[in-house]
Amino acid sequence: MATMPARIIHRSIERNWRDVWAFAGAPENMPLWASGLASGLEKSGDDWIAKGVLGTVRVSFAPHNEFGVLDHTVTIANGLRVYNALRIVTNGDGCEVMFTLLRLPDMTDEQFEADAAHVARDLEALKKLMEI
Repeated sequence: MATMPARIIHRSIERNWRDVWAFAGAPENMPLWASGLASGLEKSGDDWIAKGVLGTVRVSFAPHNEFGVLDHTVTIANGLRVYNALRIVTNGDGCEVMFTLLRLPDMTDEQFEADAAHVARDLEALKKLMEI
C-alpha cells in the first residue's frame, strides 16, 4: 500500500497534559468529546465496542503509557481497520492535542474534508471540557 496523504489536526489546551491525557484516554469519557463514539463504549475482552452510523465497531487502544500516546485502531463491521494516531504533548503550562488523519484509498476530497472537520469539532469539544 502506498503512503496515504495525512493531515495533523490539533488544538492547544490550557491544562496540564497529564490531566488531558488521563481524561481523553479513559474510554468511558470518549462519548463526552469524540462524537463518533457518542453511543458509548462497552468493554469486550481487551477491546471496546461502539455502535454508530457505521454499525458496530471494535476499538483497540494502545497500551497505557507515560508518553501521551492515545493511539487506537477502529475496526468497522466490513473488516476495514482504521489506525488513529492521537498524541498529547506538553506545551508550557498546557498541552497540544494532535490527531493524524490519514486519507484512506478511494476517499474523495469532500469525504476527507468532512473527516477533518469532524476531528476538529471533537478536539474543540475536548478543549472546552478541559478548560472549564
